[in-house]
Amino acid sequence: MPERSDSESESRKLLRRLRDTLAEAGKGQERLDRITHIIADSMRTEVCSIYLFRDPETLELCATEGLKAEAVHKTRMRVGEGLVGRVAREQRSINTGNAPAEKGFRYMPETGEEIYSSFLGVPIQRLGERLGVLVVQSKIARQFSDDEVYALEVVAMVLAEMTELGAFVGDDPSMAALHQRPVMFRGSVGQEGVAAGHVWLHEPRVVITNLVADDPDVERDRLRQAVDQLRVSVDDMLTVAGSGDSEQMEVLEAYRMFANSRGWMRRMEEDIDRGLSAEAAVEKEQSAARARMETVPDPYLRERLQDLDDLSNRLLRILTGQGAETGASMPLDPILIARNIGPGELLAYGRKLKGIVLEEGSVGSHAAIVARALAIPLVIHAERITTEALNGDHVMVDGEQGIVHLRPEDSVASAFRDKMAMQAKALQRYVSIRKKPALTLDGQTVALHMNAGLMADLPSLESSGAEGVGLFRTELQFLIRSQVPRRAELAALYSKVLDSAGGKRVAFRTLDIGSDKVLPYMKREEEPNPALGWRAIRVGLDKSGVMRMQLQALIRAAGERPLTIMFPFVAEASEFFEARGHLDHVMKQERKLGRPVPDKVEVGAMLETPSLAFAQDSFFDAVDFISIGGNDLKQFFFAADRENERVRRRYDTLNISFLHFLETIVKRCDAAGTSLSFCGEDAGRPIEALCLAAIGFRMMSMRPASIGPVKHLLRKVDLTELRGVIDDAARSGRASARSSVIEYLSKGGWAL
Repeated sequence: MPERSDSESESRKLLRRLRDTLAEAGKGQERLDRITHIIADSMRTEVCSIYLFRDPETLELCATEGLKAEAVHKTRMRVGEGLVGRVAREQRSINTGNAPAEKGFRYMPETGEEIYSSFLGVPIQRLGERLGVLVVQSKIARQFSDDEVYALEVVAMVLAEMTELGAFVGDDPSMAALHQRPVMFRGSVGQEGVAAGHVWLHEPRVVITNLVADDPDVERDRLRQAVDQLRVSVDDMLTVAGSGDSEQMEVLEAYRMFANSRGWMRRMEEDIDRGLSAEAAVEKEQSAARARMETVPDPYLRERLQDLDDLSNRLLRILTGQGAETGASMPLDPILIARNIGPGELLAYGRKLKGIVLEEGSVGSHAAIVARALAIPLVIHAERITTEALNGDHVMVDGEQGIVHLRPEDSVASAFRDKMAMQAKALQRYVSIRKKPALTLDGQTVALHMNAGLMADLPSLESSGAEGVGLFRTELQFLIRSQVPRRAELAALYSKVLDSAGGKRVAFRTLDIGSDKVLPYMKREEEPNPALGWRAIRVGLDKSGVMRMQLQALIRAAGERPLTIMFPFVAEASEFFEARGHLDHVMKQERKLGRPVPDKVEVGAMLETPSLAFAQDSFFDAVDFISIGGNDLKQFFFAADRENERVRRRYDTLNISFLHFLETIVKRCDAAGTSLSFCGEDAGRPIEALCLAAIGFRMMSMRPASIGPVKHLLRKVDLTELRGVIDDAARSGRASARSSVIEYLSKGGWAL
């Protein structure tokens, strides 16, 4: 094994030769050919080959020194096929002195590689994005040294950066320019709707152009100064955070740990000693962390690696001077692309956004709540889109299917525009019935209300034809602040909401936090299953001071006007009675203080757990109204986590057993004379809404954009006939009524 200083010297020489070669004029293929020759010569191997991805699952030999020239652009393999395919799949190096004996070896006769025993392959990847595989081979049966492996990994990193910068563009599909090809991302639905526009990156990618450095001492000094600056900024963030949210503190403590990690610093300094610039050294370690994230199953370790990734981005911005403000102008039709985003940041963008695409997120996340409030299409779990998209790229977001088309082909774009045009035409059709009641052919009237959570939602009361606000989410004002909002602030907001409603009913849901909605200033409770844990009414009753403060704000906002309040996630009657007791206490206090109180207060409960459906009659007699929270109720009825894509689509709302269960609630409310509504995503889906109306629901609450389509179909249907169709499906033993209902509607000629 050569001495380390010699190896470092050779590594720097190799990188300089690569830099000089890349600086020369020439086509992409010529550059690749020169590079393979330089690497083989510098590492004293008979073979050096570069394999690049032709498509997401296929590698192609694009350049070689030592293998048969006629195999270039002819030899291809699938990911996982042969040793090269294994390197690509596992994203880790393979180093063997006896390649034919290695697991997964595949002989490629057209390459002439049978005479080479030793094999070293390293992945060419940038920040988790797979680009290809770099391979060296020799006739002598030997394992390559750790220094040689390390040196080749450094070279692969440089090749990845140059590939990103377009240094190897050629005519072959495997050498097509990056960030120019059409790409489709299949994610999950966060908020329905469709939108077309141009990419606006929430955190623009840091571009590194100086990969190779001549003076390692200068680069080490630059790195140390930047890390010192980073440590100071992390300490400042910790000081500002104080003893706030435990999750935020945990992240910042992880930042501090990594920022002071000797191992992290040592690895980056070693990269610099081998010829990389400070920026390239940081990104090399960042790419390694991203690769580890792909293979680590433990969620806690994945979060810590994510922290290291975030910290690396901060360090790169210090070194390059590239902040979030790049000087680029936001397009007129921005589609926001981000890994994740907080509710405050999303609200700052406001309604100027046409759509949102996130790599992470969940259907109940803060971002999803805000997106629904703003009626902006949202797709979540669009993996790797932040590494592929560039500011200004044309993008189309299908929030109905959870699909994103980046740089779509003309045929895709045309079909998408047709879909948008059809929806726009349908919306125009709904304008004519906006002020008409949702009156069915058999004379049944269904009250259609809208969901809201922001002042900005209230204009939709008029434009959508909603008869009121069936759900006003009050938690958004708590989520976007760094501390508990003041009672006076909340009272002023709620008063404006009632003013904007113009006398229409607004049902305020008290603070619904916990599960996936964690306040930044409240200690996070570590629970094995947060959806079934300390949330909503449970938090309110345990933190009664916050509940009473919010109830006071609502009462003061209403003045002498009617007030409607509902408590979320009530699982048993005693919780409702205890919460109403707090309301009675606050009302009594307000009267003692001589303040005006509402002339009428409706107090309701959200039925989101099956247990409440079987509460005693006294509960149904006492409660003023019940609102079914369909999203939670459905997941608990079927024991199917709505955040789990594997199971959440498995169970149908029109399942006969679920419809029968809902009907028992309808009957209990009818018997008690208690008002009942259905609130949730299913209320806004026309077929589901029809069936809910058919089994007895006479009030539903949904997003404003759904009111037109639901009303349109309700006005064309006889609910008595539809109820017969559902009953026939049940008698025939069908698991779901959906196919029968669709067949009935199709025969009637009603467009869905």
